[in-house]
Amino acid sequence: MSKPSAPRAPAPSGPRLAPAPPHPFRAPTSAAAPAAAAAPRPPPPQLCKPCFFAVLEDEVHGTITANRLFARGERVAIAASGGKDSTVLAHMLTLLNERHDYGLDLFLLSIDEGITGYRDDSLDTVRRNEATYGIPLTVLSYRELYGWSMDEIVAAIGTRNNCTFCGVFRRQALDRGGLLERADKVATGHNADDLAETILLNIIRGDVPRLSRCAAAVTGEGGPLPRVKPFKYTYEKEIVMYAHFKCLDYFSTECVYAPFAARGFARDFVKDLEAARPSAIMDLIHSAESWALGAGAQQAMPAPQSCERCGFMTSQPVCKACILLEGLNRGLPSLGVARSRGRAAAKARAAAAQGQEQGQQQQQEQQGQQQQEQQQQEHPGGGAARRRREPVQLRMEAERPAAEDAAGGGLQAAAAGAGPPAAGGGAS
Repeated sequence: MSKPSAPRAPAPSGPRLAPAPPHPFRAPTSAAAPAAAAAPRPPPPQLCKPCFFAVLEDEVHGTITANRLFARGERVAIAASGGKDSTVLAHMLTLLNERHDYGLDLFLLSIDEGITGYRDDSLDTVRRNEATYGIPLTVLSYRELYGWSMDEIVAAIGTRNNCTFCGVFRRQALDRGGLLERADKVATGHNADDLAETILLNIIRGDVPRLSRCAAAVTGEGGPLPRVKPFKYTYEKEIVMYAHFKCLDYFSTECVYAPFAARGFARDFVKDLEAARPSAIMDLIHSAESWALGAGAQQAMPAPQSCERCGFMTSQPVCKACILLEGLNRGLPSLGVARSRGRAAAKARAAAAQGQEQGQQQQQEQQGQQQQEQQQQEHPGGGAARRRREPVQLRMEAERPAAEDAAGGGLQAAAAGAGPPAAGGGAS
């Protein structure tokens, strides 16, 4: 007879728990961190609030350390708009700076575009955050930097390309504010969703220079004020959850001009991709990180240089902000909206150069008028002859120099023999 087999252990009661699916993002860690720290985390709904806070803060810290975004002793400007991204960024950088002893000197930098009913209310939120986190605030406005508010720009150009003007002016305004406050870097709240949208937009536009750097965690390293993105691998929905459960004070109203922006269509497309493929956002970012330009494409890319007018970094002799501003001041708002390649760009650059020449000519004419007024004050006796000659000289300035000299000589001879005009009479 065979021996009876040993009784089996009783099956555990209750349903079995399936292993948690891996998260599409594995947080980068420094070389000194153990390998276990890089294990993928479960999706946020499977975490309690304290654990969600801890995991998200550790991931942002991992992004900062792995990409070496900061160095001890640096003065960092936090681009603060009052929205969820910049508010969470200010909160988290303040927290991590103290927790991990980054040794950073932080301050808030806000740009007032001059959008009634939107920016004025969001700046109130930024001022409250200044008091909450105990870091100073600097506010610069389009009006004081460019002489235009965004509402005035939209009134002049319409709603078709207003985001082009606002984006270009805002980027340069952050640079100006950072340099004014002697910052070493500017930290922005761009999250993973923003990067995926930017990558798609650059693909659609065929913008190779921006496509090669838009997915980097640090941009502008060769310039005077690099920019860093601590939220490069952080989803927008995670930032919203963090701000909500932390009860942070942020402004949630959308810009009144945002519905006319092309980015809104890219945002909807990214959301549709994410619904069909949950890892689509990270896949776009990792794809952009792995792109490499050939030697020919790298040689064809314009080298960064200083703008001839304002001195800020650009890829052209005159930066986009100066061209757009010149178009506004000259009543030609479409001057800088043309694409950066082809005949449209050549026309825009030619128009910009012509405008610069006209500005120099006007300045020379003003100097000539000032010299004439000064001579008139020094020699009051010759005032009648000069008053006679001025209208003719203005009419003749478009003629050839020989004709102008002959006409000027005849007028001078007539003025020398005529003397002052009689009372009530005009110049003949």
